[in-house]
Amino acid sequence: MKDKFLIALDLDGTLLKEDKTISEKTKKVLDQVRKDGHIVMISTGRPYRSSAMYYRELGLDSPIVNFNGAFVHHPQNPDWENFHEPIALSVVKEIVEICSRHSVENMVAEVIDEVYIHYHNEKLLDVLKLGNPKITTGDLRRFLKNDPTSLLVQGDEESVKKIRAILSEVHAELVDHRNWGAPWHVVEIVKHGINKAIGVQKVADYYQIPRDRIIAFGDGDNDIEMLTYAKYGIAMENGIDEVKEVAYEVTADNERDGVARFLEKFFF
Repeated sequence: MKDKFLIALDLDGTLLKEDKTISEKTKKVLDQVRKDGHIVMISTGRPYRSSAMYYRELGLDSPIVNFNGAFVHHPQNPDWENFHEPIALSVVKEIVEICSRHSVENMVAEVIDEVYIHYHNEKLLDVLKLGNPKITTGDLRRFLKNDPTSLLVQGDEESVKKIRAILSEVHAELVDHRNWGAPWHVVEIVKHGINKAIGVQKVADYYQIPRDRIIAFGDGDNDIEMLTYAKYGIAMENGIDEVKEVAYEVTADNERDGVARFLEKFFF
């Protein structure tokens, strides 16, 4: 067989179309790539509970990267050593205190599959309840008892910019932060040094696949490190400019089978 490649797929804006489905063409190409002996994996900012349906739909048997690298596990292998790097609870409570003084709309902490929401919000609940997590509503400074995997801060565009500036100034050595894609004005916060590349590297080491045989697809600023790490970092045409600037190549957008088109050209 030819050398085995590891193919890492972001979900939203990359593998998924705008209606949050995977096209039949893309599924067919990914299935053929796997039959040829290559490893296909998901690397997403989503928690596992809201990415598991795509993992199952593709019939994957590989580890998965969730929470932008803060949690990596193998759904098919309970003996695989999980990787979990949460944010220190004390740091999160300091951030919540800062945010409460800057008119943010809401804050959400997630401890793997436990969700803690600062203010009750039905629209946000609709997004977060996928996968039926345990949900607690109330002041995070009171109800959150364990180090969270990630912290989300929601506000208007200006308040999100302000919070990110404060985090960069005050907590730069403790946390990293990213923006969610439109239409959400949300900053996602994880432990400093954690990103998708860290998770993909752990999976690559598990399969003993070197960087020059890694292909990664992405569209957002939480994909930049992953695309830089992989030899073949592929940006979607619908991706942000910063992703395209670091990419090995730009493929078609997520509505036109960008993932499948590149893989067909590369492997077939």
